[in-house]
Formats: sequence, structure tokens, C-alpha cells
Amino acid sequence: MNSSRPVVPLRSVLYMPGANARALEKAKTLDADALILDLEDSVAPDAKAVAREQVAAAVKAGGYGRRLPVVRINALTTPWGHADLAAAVHAGAKVVLIPKVDGADAVREVEMAIHEIDEDANIKLWAMLETPRGILRADEIAGSSFALKTLVMGTSDLAKDLHCHHTRDREPMVTSLGLCLLAARAHNKAIVDGVCLDLDDMERFEAECLQGRHMGFDGKTLIHPKTVAVANRVFAPDAEEIATAKKISVAHAQAQAEGKGVTVVDGKLIEYLHVQTAERVLAMARAVGALEEAGE
Repeated sequence: MNSSRPVVPLRSVLYMPGANARALEKAKTLDADALILDLEDSVAPDAKAVAREQVAAAVKAGGYGRRLPVVRINALTTPWGHADLAAAVHAGAKVVLIPKVDGADAVREVEMAIHEIDEDANIKLWAMLETPRGILRADEIAGSSFALKTLVMGTSDLAKDLHCHHTRDREPMVTSLGLCLLAARAHNKAIVDGVCLDLDDMERFEAECLQGRHMGFDGKTLIHPKTVAVANRVFAPDAEEIATAKKISVAHAQAQAEGKGVTVVDGKLIEYLHVQTAERVLAMARAVGALEEAGE
């Protein structure tokens, strides 16, 4: 799919445990682009009901400003999934994250359940790819629904199922990351990388962010507020990228005015594909600048 996707920064996507009321409130002050208000893995079974009430109340109250709140429900196959989804819909959630998606049906079932709860609901869906079957069906999942906007890598659960190690270079994950990235781009979806579990090694964290950025991910999921600033910096265009993109954009416009199909910038041949990349860089720079100027 070649149609352009609106540029919505997802550089930093921070998990916030739904059972922790203080964390839900603190999230309103953090610089993350998106916040996953979690009802699943970070919540113990005996705290599920309380977490559901707190997350629903937080969504209703709002106050998250430019930060995008995303409610991660439990799977519909669990004892809590349907109640989670109903609470999210009734609270006015704009985005629901579906965990452990193994195929297109898992997405469609949530979409149908939402419409059964409220036929007028307009809720965007995110899907977690964190199982071997889900990775192998990434293309099917990415094309499952127009409501599905973002794929989220769940590398911790995936590593468990693969029996692989969390190495510094993440070599055991490269195949899975690449397959999901291909699926996302084929269907014009956003995609964010998995979490880094080592909170004491910021050098390793930054290296993971750079690896994800170089691969083409839109951002990274995070488990601690102290990692937000690094993710925001790495997944945003730097000054050199912006300057180059501006040069390409100006040169292309001038070439078009002169009736030329190609031009040269800094000794390199520039074709339309390079212009498209430059335009995407500038669009992201504008979006990030708008976020920073909001100062919320």
C-alpha cells in the first residue's frame, strides 16, 4: 500500500500499570508521545477489577494533553477481556491495544465486540505481535481491519516462546522484527519496537533505540519514565537530517520548475523516491516541533 499515512509521533510509548493510581496521574506530566494504560501483564489477577476501574476513570477524566492514551485490555479469551473492553468503550477510549494477537480473527473479534457494546463507537485498534504464530501471520494481522492503525512488538513474551536470549545486539529478534516491519509498511501501519528490560544500562537502551530507528520503526515501547527523553531524541530527525531534507525539497521544487525530472544535491543524484523520504523527515520534524512547542 503506497498511500501516505499522517505523521503522528510515536517515538516513546510508555507502559503505565493500571493498578497504580499514582502512575496513571503522573503520566499526565511525562513527555511520552503515547501512554499504554495497562490492564494486562503488569496487573496481578486479584487487582484486575481495581485496575479496570482506575483506568476507566483516568480515561474519562482526561487531562493527558498531547499524550495519546491507549488502553491495553486482556485478551477476550481470558476471564477479564470482555469487561475490560466494555469499560474502555464506556469510558470513551480512543485507542485499544489487543495483546497476544495470533491472527486476523483476534482483531476482528475485538472490532465486532466494540460495535456490539456501542455501534457508534469510533475506536482505533493497536495489535501486539508477541507470539511465534502472530509473527508468522503478521501480514494477515496488519491487513485485518481499517481500524487497526499500529503494530506493537512484544519482544519479552516472544523471547520466552522462542527460548532465545536477550543479547545486546538482539540478533535472535532480528528476523521477527523484520517480518513485522515488512507487514506494517505493506499495509501502511505504524509500528513500535519492543521494550528494553535493562534499566541500569542506558548505553544499551540507546543502542536498542538506534537499532530500531535504523531498521525503520516509528518508536519504542518503554517501561520507565527515565527512558522517554532518549527515545524521543533518537526517533526524531536530527539537525543534519532536517538540513539535508530541506536541501532536497528545495532542489526538487526548482528542478520541477525547470521541467527536470531529477537533480543533484551534494553530488548525489536525487529522484522522486528521495524527495518522498525528505518530505517524511520534514513532516516528522514539524510534528515533533509542534509537540515540543506545546510544552505540556
